[in-house]
Amino acid sequence: MNTQKSNQQESKKNAASAKSSKAIVLVHGGFVDGSGWAGVYKILKKKGYSVLVVQNPTISLADDVATTKAAIDSLDGDVVLVGHSYGGVVITEAGTHPKVSSLVYITAFAPDKGESVASLLANPPPGAPVPPILPPQNGYLFLDRTQFAASFAADVEADTASFMADSQVPWGVDALSGTVTEPAWRTKPSYYLVASDDKMIPPPAQRAMAGRAKAEVTEVPGSHAVYVSKPEEVAEIIQQAADASI
Repeated sequence: MNTQKSNQQESKKNAASAKSSKAIVLVHGGFVDGSGWAGVYKILKKKGYSVLVVQNPTISLADDVATTKAAIDSLDGDVVLVGHSYGGVVITEAGTHPKVSSLVYITAFAPDKGESVASLLANPPPGAPVPPILPPQNGYLFLDRTQFAASFAADVEADTASFMADSQVPWGVDALSGTVTEPAWRTKPSYYLVASDDKMIPPPAQRAMAGRAKAEVTEVPGSHAVYVSKPEEVAEIIQQAADASI
């Protein structure tokens, strides 16, 4: 009996040790910064994971990839790389880093070699909603603040959605045109969370990208900001990826 109890304690200790050695890197998308990951971050930290939130400048894909790789370099052990929206492009390019064990796409772009956000947006499915992106100003893009909540964060608490609209981060036109050289999902296990009520990236496009990447797919009702509105569901798929690669 004592031996059994000792074995159980040792098993729990080993599991906790595995979690603590597994790092998770969260990469935000366009128009926002890393603060939107706060809910997901707190859940994962409570579960014992090491978590790092990248703050990308979103001026060019090359800069964002460099910033993300620097974050990966700063960590010990394997890394689960997570990207939301445009962050999916960043992790697709940065995910070839040898420390990256798996990729998690949260209602994100998952481009193939030579593709970019611009090319993926060029031919939307028939009837797909058009994101309210304003004409470029000095090389940067913004969403129409009056339509931000409806298009980006329809299921987010109203005050939070309003704050997100009014605190937008300028998204560089060059970042949208940045192309992927070698997509990491071709060689790394991938997971994809489809938000079925997304008005920014049409769900059919999400499913197609996930299928092409041979990703393990989870689908939940949610807006493009599902990582803000449903942090538990998002954290669950990230934990699934982390535990699978231990």
